[in-house]
Amino acid sequence: MKLSSRERVISIGLCLLLIAGVAAVYARAAGFDFVDYDDPFYVTRNPQVLAGLTWDGIKWAFTTMHAGNWFPLVWLSLMLDRTLLGVGAGGFHLVNVVLHIANTILLFWVLKRYTKAVWVSFFVAALFGLHPLHVESVAWVTERKDVLSTLFWLLTMLAYLRYVEIPTAKRYVIICVVFALGLMSKSMLVTLPFVLLLMDYWPLKRLWPEEKSSGVSIGRLLFEKIPLLSLSAASCIMTVIAQKNAGAVSKIDIVPFSQRVGNALVSYCDYILKTFWPIDLAVFYPHPIKSLAGWKIAASLAVLAAIMIAVILLRRRRYLIVGWFWYLGTLVPVIGLVQVGGQALADRYTYIPLTGIFIMLVWLAGDILSQWRHRQLIAGVAGLAIIGVLGAITFVQVGYWRDTVTLFEHCAAVTPDNVIVREYMGIGFAGKGDAESALREFEAALRFEPNDTRTFYNIGLMLASLGRTDEAIGYFNRVLERKPGDADTCVALASIWTAKGDTERAVDSYRQAVEYNPEDTALRGAFALMLLQLNRVDEGITELEQLVKIKADSSAYCNLGIAWAQKGQMSRAAEYYTKSIQLEPGNAKAHYNFGNAYFTQNMPEKAIVEYRAAIRAMPDYVRAYDMLAIVLIQAGKIEEAIATYEQVLKIDPADKNARLGLEKTRAAQKDGSPEK
Repeated sequence: MKLSSRERVISIGLCLLLIAGVAAVYARAAGFDFVDYDDPFYVTRNPQVLAGLTWDGIKWAFTTMHAGNWFPLVWLSLMLDRTLLGVGAGGFHLVNVVLHIANTILLFWVLKRYTKAVWVSFFVAALFGLHPLHVESVAWVTERKDVLSTLFWLLTMLAYLRYVEIPTAKRYVIICVVFALGLMSKSMLVTLPFVLLLMDYWPLKRLWPEEKSSGVSIGRLLFEKIPLLSLSAASCIMTVIAQKNAGAVSKIDIVPFSQRVGNALVSYCDYILKTFWPIDLAVFYPHPIKSLAGWKIAASLAVLAAIMIAVILLRRRRYLIVGWFWYLGTLVPVIGLVQVGGQALADRYTYIPLTGIFIMLVWLAGDILSQWRHRQLIAGVAGLAIIGVLGAITFVQVGYWRDTVTLFEHCAAVTPDNVIVREYMGIGFAGKGDAESALREFEAALRFEPNDTRTFYNIGLMLASLGRTDEAIGYFNRVLERKPGDADTCVALASIWTAKGDTERAVDSYRQAVEYNPEDTALRGAFALMLLQLNRVDEGITELEQLVKIKADSSAYCNLGIAWAQKGQMSRAAEYYTKSIQLEPGNAKAHYNFGNAYFTQNMPEKAIVEYRAAIRAMPDYVRAYDMLAIVLIQAGKIEEAIATYEQVLKIDPADKNARLGLEKTRAAQKDGSPEK
């Protein structure tokens, strides 16, 4: 469809307005920090993401069920952010904002292409871009899956329209590919084939049109969607497998199905209420479990039934049916009939569904105003006023996502008596180094759930950081009474016993953790290092040998080399350093220790090669520079040693060893020491 010059100018101008409006509201998120609510699982403590975009990372993204989901494109996008924009939170936030802007523009374009209605499409897109309920999906790095999957949702709708205009196999394949990419970003897109059926009804009028001869039968339209429905079914299976593998189903799944249905009905109405009155929004709304009032369920059912009756009675206004079933249908995967987690509802779940409500409201308003005098002026003023108010509320809501403490302080203010809020406020204060405030929040959480092991653990950590180690030991033991061998707790206890000088108890704590978590290679590796540091070399070697049987790990082989070097068996040490470097050519630690092995065997040339390899792998590896300089001096390469010390001082001007070494080397050079 070609646009006239005037339509093109108007469309471009409206797109620029949408970009400017959304950017003005969300831009400051680029200066925000990560929050401790799920961001550690996705980014800050996820070694695959922190390593950036690598071949190993790509393989991991397509095979992992981490975080109880299978969405490889989300992982790849986060890895790409890390590679291009660094480890700071700002880059991740900025990409979320850019994707939300892109989605806003795409929604405008999709609706305009489907309906040929420019201004109503613009107002729907403006509501989408600026509504406060969408802040959670944009300002929370973890919700990259929302903004990324919606991009593919809208691209799939564009591809579908192109297919309807000229139905060819090539165009249908494009639909399937783009839809599959969307499902690899978030499984909530499984409802999209049904939304495309709604589009067939209105505005495409392929289903039961007034001109019967131009229509397509319902059977044909359903048959047309079979490949897409098959992709949806596959995505559902992957999601179920992922959540079972990750143990994502929480204890709240014991809620009876009748209670879940009741909560779903109430949530449908709550989302509508929040659409019109987006105040007191929170990152977590506790599930009422069995305390949900019967009258509230009945009232919600009555409201939903009333809207359904009105939509049916006004069925000539097809957009009402489409918008209503868009809203109802796209919420089904997250409405809580299958309860995962402890939330009753979540703002982020409305990112796609709310578009259906916006379509209903804006098109209905347009129809009503079409009968009024001065309708364009009234529509413009009213529309801008509504968008302005929503934008202002959204701007304030965005500010609550600045950091963990700010986010959960606001959540505590609007959802009191919330154990999750207290826990994460404690985590936020702990991250800022305020152990006293963190302890106060964790103790408050314990009053809500007196037997929560995670809270016991957090209280123990704070008490230990405050030097109250005996009290901390008591809380850690309470965890182990309920969860024997809990790895984090055992490690924390080991740290306390080590600080107290009781190495036997420290080793026993670590050993208990390893016995209960035998496949945890990181835990076993940390235990082995502890044993080596305690000069219990044979025990350390035993643990490391068990580790490499489970997983051929470069770091483990490097530590085996260190262990055999401690025993004075340099040939065995060299064997393991070689294996480590073969697995990971850029392992700076392995190269450095290999250099040390050669140095002790009086093989300076080979030591120099390994130290330089360590420096290539880690350009700011000061210890490698120091040892390289020492070996160069012994080899008579004074000029190179001086240059090496100078490089250390460029990296760290305060390095006293390098400065002293440089002074001595220069003094020796003046005394006439020849360079070999």
